[in-house]
Amino acid sequence: MVQRTRQPVKYPCVEVDLDRLSNLPSHIIDRILSSLSIRDAVRTSVLSSKWRYKWATLPHIIFDKDCCPSSSEEQSIFKGKLVNIIDHVLLLHCGTIQKFKLSHKDLQAVPDIDRWVLYISRSPVKEFILEIWKGQRYQIPSCLYSSKHIIHLELFNCLLNLPLSFNGFQHLKCLDLQHITLAQDAFEILIAKCPLLERLTLMNFEGFSHLKIRAPNLQFFDIGGIFQDVTFENTRLLSIISIGLYLNVPAELSMIQKGTSNLSKFFTHLPRIQRLEVQSYFLKYLAVGNVPVKLPVACLCLNYLSMRINFNDLTEMKAACCLFRSSPNLFELEMLARPEEESIVNMSPSFWAGYNDSECLFDNVRVVRVVDISGAKSELDFMKFLLTKSPKLEKLTVKPASADGGMDFLKELVRFRRASVLAEVIYVDP
Repeated sequence: MVQRTRQPVKYPCVEVDLDRLSNLPSHIIDRILSSLSIRDAVRTSVLSSKWRYKWATLPHIIFDKDCCPSSSEEQSIFKGKLVNIIDHVLLLHCGTIQKFKLSHKDLQAVPDIDRWVLYISRSPVKEFILEIWKGQRYQIPSCLYSSKHIIHLELFNCLLNLPLSFNGFQHLKCLDLQHITLAQDAFEILIAKCPLLERLTLMNFEGFSHLKIRAPNLQFFDIGGIFQDVTFENTRLLSIISIGLYLNVPAELSMIQKGTSNLSKFFTHLPRIQRLEVQSYFLKYLAVGNVPVKLPVACLCLNYLSMRINFNDLTEMKAACCLFRSSPNLFELEMLARPEEESIVNMSPSFWAGYNDSECLFDNVRVVRVVDISGAKSELDFMKFLLTKSPKLEKLTVKPASADGGMDFLKELVRFRRASVLAEVIYVDP
């Protein structure tokens, strides 16, 4: 008789379900937190003990609409809630802050901001963004000017008073100032004491009207506002400029100023300009003085040009022609009409017919856009001239300001002779 041995019973192995969130690698947790708003990042404290204060070491602290969404509560209650949130986050934060952003549409210039800026200035912050959307302009406390590590600085609706001890932002590369107040001498000191500055944005400013830009590393300049003049010194790397003058230049100014033209002065220290946008009334500013036939030094790198222009203003047309002649490598051109100016300023009906047939102002132009035109004869004359002087043109896009007389305008346009067999005329119905 065979005796069977009893085999031990094997039960399925019961595995303990590991806390996958708690055992995620630290760099993965940091990545997850960095993609969340500060509000949601703080909420991750309830996930596990490992996550409880993980958010407190985040290097980027951003307070915007996501941290405290607007509600129908009274302004005072909502403001108190927002202040408490920011105080709570900064009180518990225990890491290095590299980026700080405060931008909420319901935030006013409250005294609490001084406390927050002081706290941030004690950290080696590299990116500082402060946007006050309501109320009077907030005066920047002096402690911010002593921050030595700032690379990126954005201020909106602020008042800047440089302290006497200001030694500059030695590492600053990007400066964005919008709706700010700053004294004339302070503006020049600020720009001069940012030796590494590469990008400068100025929009709707007060307190200074003479823009003297000395920035050896500046590459990008975007400005829009009311000012009297702008000059560049030691800006050989500057390649992209967008500039708009929001105040019309008096017509009699050109009659009074007969010396060196603003056009020549503007381009003296811009040997590497590649992209230029002339907005609002700035072309009229450039046309002040004796407009040269051609700039002393050609803009060999300029390949994109956009300008807002009055096609009925003779001086503006001369300034535009000067730019065309001085930009032999221009590839893309955009012309935006100023239809709000109805007065004809000494305009000759045959302005574009006076050039020699052998002279091509648009030798290398491939793409052209003409926008906001009304269908006036001066505008049609320009496009007729453009088509006959652009041997390499590939596309001309025309978009009127209104649909009035659109079909007649289009019929006239397609009849013009073209120097380029590849030229395509596109009419965009407004």
